[in-house]
Parts: sequence; structure tokens; C-alpha cells
Amino acid sequence: MIEAQTAVQVADIRNIPLVTNMLKVFATGTFSFLFAFVITPFWTHILYKYKLGIRIKDTSVQGEKLTYVSKLHAGKEGTPTMGGFIVWVAVFVLAIASEYLFPMIAEWTGSVSIAQLDFLRRSQTWLPLFTLVSAGLLGLLDDYLSIRRIGTNKGGGMRFAVRFWWLFAIAGAGAWWFYSKLGWNSIHIPAIGDFTIGWWYIPLFMFVIIFAAISSNETDGLDGLNGGVLLLAFSSFTIISFFQNRMDLAAFCAAVSGALLAFLWFNIYPARFFMGDTGAMALGTTLGVIAMLTNSALVLFIIVFVYVLESGSVVIQLFSKRFLKRKVFLAAPLHHHFEALGWPEPKVVMRAWIITAITAMMGAIIAIVGMGS
Repeated sequence: MIEAQTAVQVADIRNIPLVTNMLKVFATGTFSFLFAFVITPFWTHILYKYKLGIRIKDTSVQGEKLTYVSKLHAGKEGTPTMGGFIVWVAVFVLAIASEYLFPMIAEWTGSVSIAQLDFLRRSQTWLPLFTLVSAGLLGLLDDYLSIRRIGTNKGGGMRFAVRFWWLFAIAGAGAWWFYSKLGWNSIHIPAIGDFTIGWWYIPLFMFVIIFAAISSNETDGLDGLNGGVLLLAFSSFTIISFFQNRMDLAAFCAAVSGALLAFLWFNIYPARFFMGDTGAMALGTTLGVIAMLTNSALVLFIIVFVYVLESGSVVIQLFSKRFLKRKVFLAAPLHHHFEALGWPEPKVVMRAWIITAITAMMGAIIAIVGMGS
């Protein structure tokens, strides 16, 4: 009798919408982690077998001779790159499985819970999934060209200007779609409210996407650095999406977080492989899209404050060298400056993680508390 009552209670708990949604998000993240973790050995085997390793650059994008960075990272020559492939492939496969495979399994087994894990929705996840895969493929191509020393850039790969205009085109198309097709023309300021900005929404959208993509790429310079920052950022947007009742988007962010967690297992110092453009470009661009989908553009800059510091250091360094004819930092982005000062690589990474953990928590709280204002 007691066992029967307990079973009824469990069944009732599982039917509570809040619990169901929490289980959906948690289960999606868990499945993504497990799948990414399982496929990693196969991908790393391919990377090592075909010698798809990085080449340490000795010149900057301006063609200047690099001093600190090339010396500090000389030992990383040949370490496989394109590890970010694991993340977006895991999310893509899981999204397709949730749409087609999970309902079939639910029908065979009679379990409704499995069918509820579907998170592929046009209104919430089609755009970020398309962005993740398309930008991932572009980054994959750039990584391969760099490894094989093919392309317009010195030493191989796409020149920065080429990659920038690709991002500009992607951001412009997304901005036009949001503004013209979806009718988005306002920005939300937490605890204050929404403000209609009209066509200014287009340059705002483009700026957010380009900032997130380029900053992610610039931060991807030390073992585990960008992976940890992205993990905390996507986890924050999982929480924000959940409180906005965008459960499919929350599940999508959880899937990215789970895959990033598996990636980070192998990417922490000393890294078995690196993220590469196929991960940094794809995940940064997708993060920007999710920030716009949740109307959290301003919060994004709080969550990834480390990105602001990294990109800001590059802008300051370029400006100072161009107009003042001197360096402000020993090396840029900022993480290389601390390396040049003598900080061990793990110390730089861990402190960046700590800063991001604090700012991500602050950003999530600000977004949630100021959501209904």
C-alpha cells in the first residue's frame, strides 16, 4: 500500500510542468555531455592520425613579428586543433535525434517522457542551431586551410578581413531577419524596461554578433580559457531562458553547455587538442544570437566581461601602436600580457574562470530580476 502511494506521488511530481521542464533541460545537457564525451576519442584519433595540428604563428594579423607569444607557445606546435567540432556536432545530432529519434523511441516503449525532450522549434532554436552549424563549418574550413598552409593569409587560412566580412554578412542577414521578418525593434534594459530603437536595432544586432564572435576567437589562446568562459556563459543563458519560459532554448543552451563540459575535460592544461575557429567562431556567434533572442544584449557584456577585457586590450594596443607608436601591453590579447609578465598559464586561465563565474552569476541575476520591469 505504501509503495503504491509512493509511486503515485512520483508520478504526480513528474507531471508538474516546472519539474518536467527542469528534467528536460537537465536531461538534454546530460545526454549532450555523454555523447560528446563518447565521440571525442574517435575525433582525436583522426586529428592525430592525419596530423591536423596547429602551427604557431610568428607574425600578427598586421604582419608584425611576434615576440612573446611565439616563444611562450613554441611547445604547442603540432597539437591538434578543430576540437570545437565535437561541440557543435554533438548539439546538432542531439537536436535531430530529439525531433525524430526520441518520438520513435517513445512510441516503441510507451514512455511519454522521452518524447518531451524534443527541443527543435522554429521560434526558439532553429536560428541558433543554424548559426552554430554554419559558422562551425566556416571555421572548420579556416582551420583546415591554416593547417595545410593554404589560403590568402600568410602561413595559411583566411585573412582576418575575409573572416570579418563573412561575419559581417552573417550578422547583417540575421539583423535583417529579426527586424524585417520578426518585427524586433526594441532593446531591453533590466529593471527599467523596453525601449523602441527602430532601425538602430540592425546595427545593434550586428555589433553584438560580431563582438561575441571575434572576442571568442581572441580569447581562444590558452588551454581551457575560452572553453571555460563559454561554458559559464551558455549555462547562464540556460537559466535566463528557463526563467523566460523559453524551455526549448534553455534545453539548447544546456546541450551546448553539456558538450562544452565534455570538450573541457580534454582541453584543460595540458590540452589534448584545441578548440580552433570551428569552435570559437561558431560558439561566439551563437552566443550573440541567443543574447538577442532573449533580449539580453546588455546583460551579455556583463556575463562575458572577460571578452570585454580581451577585445578591449586588442583595440587599445592597436590604437596605441598606430597613433602613439608604443605598446600599452607586452602582448595582446590580455591573457598573453599576463603570460609575458611570468604568470603560469593555468593561473591565467583559472583567474579568468573565477572572474567569469562572478560576472555570469551577476548577469543572470540582473536579467532575471529585471525581466518583468
